[in-house]
Formats: sequence, structure tokens, C-alpha cells
Amino acid sequence: MLGKSLSKDSSNNNGSVNLIGAGTQITGDINCAGDVRIDGTLTGNIITSGKFVLGPQGLVEGNVTCSNADISGEIKGVLKINELLQLKASAKIKGDIITAKLSIESGAVFNGTCNMGAVVKNIAGNNNTVVNGAKTA
Repeated sequence: MLGKSLSKDSSNNNGSVNLIGAGTQITGDINCAGDVRIDGTLTGNIITSGKFVLGPQGLVEGNVTCSNADISGEIKGVLKINELLQLKASAKIKGDIITAKLSIESGAVFNGTCNMGAVVKNIAGNNNTVVNGAKTA
């Protein structure tokens, strides 16, 4: 019985939270199943099936692919969000956005194109298909 509990817990990585603290600089890609929070700097891409949070001092120079995102820092790249993207007042986006739902607070800066609608996406893959007449803002 003990062996069953251990194997069941060790196989479930979806509840993990990956944190990159302020002052930390990483060069390379992040690919995980759990949630990711960045308060430092990442030069590379992020692919996660969980939620991505970028703190107010955070910077990402690369593409972001995730289920949900809460952005307070700066991103230079393409954002592909399966469900909801929230841009806080301190957010700065330089790149394109592909998402099903978008929330932008007053003060956020966004330079690029936005495609919204029913987005069918394979988080782990590279293909994105927009169905039901995507809207461009």
C-alpha cells in the first residue's frame, strides 16, 4: 500500500510550481507541466500546460505558450494562451497575442497583433488552429 501511494504521488507533476526569483537570469527554454512564475529574466521560450505568471520586475525575451497567463512584467515575443490572458497595469508586451480571452487593465502597453476566438491549440505541439471566425484587434 505504501508503494502505491508513493508511485501515485510521484507521477503527478501537474501541481508543481516553478519559481524564478528576482535577480535570476536564465538563458534557455522552459518546458513543464506545472505552473511557472518568473520575477527575474528569461531569454528563451516557455511552454507549460499550467498557468504562467510574470511578476512586475520580470522580463521574458522569447515566446510563451500556456493555458492561462497573468502578466505584470515585460515580454518580447509571441504569446499563445489557450484560455485567459490577463495584462496588468504594469505589463508591457512587444509581440503578437493568440488567445481565447483577453483582459487588459488601464496602463498596460501592447504593441503587436491580437487574434481572439475559439482557439484550438496543442500545448506541446507547434500547430495552432483558429476556428469560428477569429477576431483581430
